[in-house]
Amino acid sequence: MTARLSPSMSAAVALTTSAALLPALAVLGELRPTWVALAAYAALCAAVGVSSRPSAAALIGPAAWLFHNGFVEHRHGALGLAAPAAEAAHVLLLTAAALTAALLTAPRGPRPGRRYDLAA
Repeated sequence: MTARLSPSMSAAVALTTSAALLPALAVLGELRPTWVALAAYAALCAAVGVSSRPSAAALIGPAAWLFHNGFVEHRHGALGLAAPAAEAAHVLLLTAAALTAALLTAPRGPRPGRRYDLAA
């Protein structure tokens, strides 16, 4: 059984990898609000979600959104909320990507070290 990252460590990994994705997007010429950049951040959230607990998705999605909104959509690290519904949809998409990956790879069955009432 592999150990899964705690929510705080998952958020740290998401922040670090989100920052590392920016130069790759710059090389590709995708530091603008396109579907390619959003898909790259969704894939990043899914990759971090695979090794995280499902409860960490609530931190992974917003962490990736901070970099997407601040550096891809509005440049220079300035967050913009001109279209709150669109930004809420972006946060929801990134969080859903992390949660889906975490749930699909979650271990099944009883946890070791826990007592279960087998007579019930």
